[in-house]
Amino acid sequence: MQRVAGLNGMIVVTVPDGFVEPFSYDEEHTVLLGDWWHKSVYEQATGLSSNPFVFVTEPQSLLINGRGMFNCSLAPSGTCNASRPDCALPTLFTAVPGKTYLLRIGSLTSLSSLYFEIEGHPMMVVEADGHYVRPFAVRGLFIYSGETYSVLVKADQDPRRNYWAASHVVGRNPSQTPSGKAVVSYAFNGNNPWMPPPTAPPAGPAWNNTAIRVEQSRAIFAHPRFVEPMPARADRTLLLLNTQNRIDGHIKWTINGVSLMFPATPYLVAMKRGMKDAYEQRPPPDMYDHMSHDISAPAPTNGTVGSPVYRLALGSVVDVVLQNSNMLNNKSETHPWHLHGHDFWVLGHGEGKFNPAADAWRLLNVRDPIMKNTVPLHPDGWTAVRFRADNPGVWLFHCHVEAHVFMGMGVVFEEGVERVGRLPSSIMGCGRSKGLH
Repeated sequence: MQRVAGLNGMIVVTVPDGFVEPFSYDEEHTVLLGDWWHKSVYEQATGLSSNPFVFVTEPQSLLINGRGMFNCSLAPSGTCNASRPDCALPTLFTAVPGKTYLLRIGSLTSLSSLYFEIEGHPMMVVEADGHYVRPFAVRGLFIYSGETYSVLVKADQDPRRNYWAASHVVGRNPSQTPSGKAVVSYAFNGNNPWMPPPTAPPAGPAWNNTAIRVEQSRAIFAHPRFVEPMPARADRTLLLLNTQNRIDGHIKWTINGVSLMFPATPYLVAMKRGMKDAYEQRPPPDMYDHMSHDISAPAPTNGTVGSPVYRLALGSVVDVVLQNSNMLNNKSETHPWHLHGHDFWVLGHGEGKFNPAADAWRLLNVRDPIMKNTVPLHPDGWTAVRFRADNPGVWLFHCHVEAHVFMGMGVVFEEGVERVGRLPSSIMGCGRSKGLH
């Protein structure tokens, strides 16, 4: 829950000298998107753990490069002063007419799926999560927590005025969350760079239009010159169903019936030191009962809380099919899934329930799939990925929504721990690792 408190940032990794990227531009800028609450993370975590359950609610603001908007009339008297200079509309960047800009866009939201746009300026998507994509044009970009994209924007509009940049909540009702706003100003004689745009801010797409979000997900392919060869078949397949359950009076998220709770002693320390009683030894299920489970019905009151581990053979190829289902309120929502320690090939997105025995595998892209480390699982649907377990260690695979992983929506992969060298004493201190060297 530290990201929601502001512990986040962006690292830009540049290409080596002499490497020619499959696109060109004049300048680059970073755009870091987030969301913001007035409640502290401690209040939020307490509510998620309480009985009765108290959700974090919707964010009060959306942030663009750390700056947000809020209607001070909604705040308690004396706690909000919109006349402060740092409350002015922020400038995203200043554009020179005719130049092309590379925007490196990242989302570190804690809850919100977003749509980011620049008024009057379409974007060409050229990179996703560090991999070049077959370029495609969008009016605005759907981006989910944990994802990064690079887009090209041409400064080809009327330079005598400024333009809105905006981020909007999608996938959840945004009535309680105003859009994030910034300004793209043009460097042109006679244009006031501090003047707000003369038009109303863009409203964004319909927040509940899932189809156009799935359409963007299906439009992302590897660049023809940068296709990473993918293994032809998997050694193991995991079919993972997310459900929202009530366990011992508390609302939890489970994967195949197990709600992940991190053990007091870190997995890697426990495994290297032979502490088998520090975490659950019984393996979690590879599959759920996909023949009988109704994804449109809320999960029954069952499930367990535990700390099991999926043990993967080092070097093996693993397919993971993420299956969405309805929550206890009978709704289905977006879950951006993020894998530590690896990139994966995105094989496909589908509606309804994935049926491994039917023709679902024929819907997958095995020719030029993009590699990513974060991928959205859309409402009432499934997402399939493939990765090679070639990085010795213990790795988390989880929903990137802060509240959801806090409530147990994640799994743990172990591969080749015996190849990991001696652990430094500086990481010891949690659980039974305290005092170890």
